[in-house]
Amino acid sequence: MSSPASGRRTRTAGLSLFVLLLVCAVLAAGTLVAVELRAGRPSAGEPRCVVATTDPDGQRRRHTLSSEQAANAALITAESVRRGTDPYAAVVALATAMQESQLVNIDYGDRDSVGLFQQRPSQGWGTVEQILDPSYATGVFYDRLAEVDYAGLSVTEAAQAVQRSAHPDAYARHEPLARAFADSLTGGTEASLNCVLADPEQPGDAAAAAGALGAAFGAAAPAARAEAGRVVVPAPAGPTGWAVAHWAVASAERLGVAEVSFDGRSWVRADQRTTRFAPAPGWVDAAEAHPDGPPPAEDVVLVLASR
Repeated sequence: MSSPASGRRTRTAGLSLFVLLLVCAVLAAGTLVAVELRAGRPSAGEPRCVVATTDPDGQRRRHTLSSEQAANAALITAESVRRGTDPYAAVVALATAMQESQLVNIDYGDRDSVGLFQQRPSQGWGTVEQILDPSYATGVFYDRLAEVDYAGLSVTEAAQAVQRSAHPDAYARHEPLARAFADSLTGGTEASLNCVLADPEQPGDAAAAAGALGAAFGAAAPAARAEAGRVVVPAPAGPTGWAVAHWAVASAERLGVAEVSFDGRSWVRADQRTTRFAPAPGWVDAAEAHPDGPPPAEDVVLVLASR
């Protein structure tokens, strides 16, 4: 039978071991934080784009897409801006593409369905080659949506009127994300889209970026001009400037965009680092990003990666 003194020694030894382990854990956590803060590494996960919204009850929500999904969302929404449609059309289009393909341009589907909207050649949507062109697929979706009095319909009803899906109620689940990204990508909210991306693997091409921007927005935005290592969209009016700026961020991985500036704010790709305890900064004051002088606030300026 053990003595009381022996029991006290055992409890003391156990407490000492617990304290030692706790100190080691705290030191390890502190070292990890220091390493992460020093390295400024991106947080775990694939490159992604985020729009944050506030629910009516005051709760903040983060709506997240992969960089590929975000680039396709930007293409779909830019077409709405180019056509001058009500932003609600972009909400319907994004919810539809999320349900049909998860905003990925897939070359397979139910029966002969393919593409972002899972359109069927046998149902008169075009050839397989046409439907697999995201710009064509988006355009023909908006053409058919224009034939519907969608303004008075719910997202599900409007999408179903175009798609004739076997699952007509499925579109509603994507409405919050579609509204968040449509609002941001049509310029309804300022500096609301942030993408956390890996460093560019190769230099960006200013002429190619200017061409892509012009194709996306057409006459809805001032003509972009390619300069040495950058693209300038001179003084876009109203929300168009933010639509273009957010499009550029969402397309940054595809086009090799390193920085976007507009309206006195800048998004710098290399600065979008997160740690376990600090979020990516997103858009910052342009003077902070450019101590030697920010770009003209009235222009949208894209800086292309130099390597």
